[in-house]
Amino acid sequence: MPLFHKKKRAAAQAPAPAHIAIIMDGNGRWAKKRGMPRTAGHAAGAETFRTVANHCKDIGVQYLTVYAFSTENWKRSPDEVEGIMGLLERYLHEALERMTRDRVKIEFFGDLSRLSPELQALCSRVRELSRSFESVQVNLCINYGGRDEILHAAKTFAARCAAGEARPEALDEETFSGLLYSAGIPDPDLIIRPSGEQRISNFLLWQAAYAEFYFTDVLWPDFGPAELDRAIAAFHGRSRRFGGVV
Repeated sequence: MPLFHKKKRAAAQAPAPAHIAIIMDGNGRWAKKRGMPRTAGHAAGAETFRTVANHCKDIGVQYLTVYAFSTENWKRSPDEVEGIMGLLERYLHEALERMTRDRVKIEFFGDLSRLSPELQALCSRVRELSRSFESVQVNLCINYGGRDEILHAAKTFAARCAAGEARPEALDEETFSGLLYSAGIPDPDLIIRPSGEQRISNFLLWQAAYAEFYFTDVLWPDFGPAELDRAIAAFHGRSRRFGGVV
């Protein structure tokens, strides 16, 4: 199945938010309802990701950030973890094959050092080859946790202070944001969580400060372009004041 295609889908009526983030939840429950192994749910979820990413490209989304594998997901069974990593590897190989045509930039949020050397090398290759592309940027959160990201940034700044490269009193929000995995990328406008759960689950804790949230009972493998358009329509029905008064 192509990662992206050139055929244009019907866009949502209102302009798409610049940055959409998605917690891709519900794969396991989707599989359980069908008497299938959890790995089958992840495979179905991967196909949904391709479809949704393609739709984001078509409707003008500039950044799509997806929660692919959290720092807590290592607690799952070895078979499930291996299955998820296998799907990631397959996706990245497909991306390499179509990169020049699709011009999709791919970035990674998270500590990749825990991945296999082969997968780390594949991530580096994908990142480097797509660095100059100007289409939608897809940010894959792998071995990612919001608290871990904040700690990583704090330790980096502390090390700079200890080396005499920075002063503690000089730390402000802009400086701190520049130390996060998302440095240089605008905060998400809309965060979507399928599957009926209504929590953030350690996802983009710093960046989500003024994001709009959209929750739906639809499980991730069943979340298609129409569901994304509904989320965008709901987003445009909100009044975003960023702490001010309209």
